[in-house]
Amino acid sequence: QVQLVESGGGLVQPGGSLRLSCAASGSVFSINAMGWYRQAPGAQRELVAAITSGGRTNYADSVKGRFTISRDNAKNTVYLQMNSLKPEDTAVYYCHAHNLWNRDYWGQGTQVTVSS
Repeated sequence: QVQLVESGGGLVQPGGSLRLSCAASGSVFSINAMGWYRQAPGAQRELVAAITSGGRTNYADSVKGRFTISRDNAKNTVYLQMNSLKPEDTAVYYCHAHNLWNRDYWGQGTQVTVSS
């Protein structure tokens, strides 16, 4: 089992920045990829960014150049640095982990609101 705890959401003005954190615990040795998804009201959950255990990253086109995903393996933590935030980035952001046995784990979600 893997447990994921997110932090760092909140309210920010357009153009501002936020950093999300996701701390993993439990069977962290089995994790081979972690990432962030988001879900806006009335929309499907979508991938924002992902990073493999080897450090390879993948981003949604809508966030490329603005968001950066990184991970600290010593702390079992993944981060999402979000810059130049737009109102359309408003959503609940979920941390995700995928393990060696193709099992998926989710955090509880953290609200990000971009509004003036």
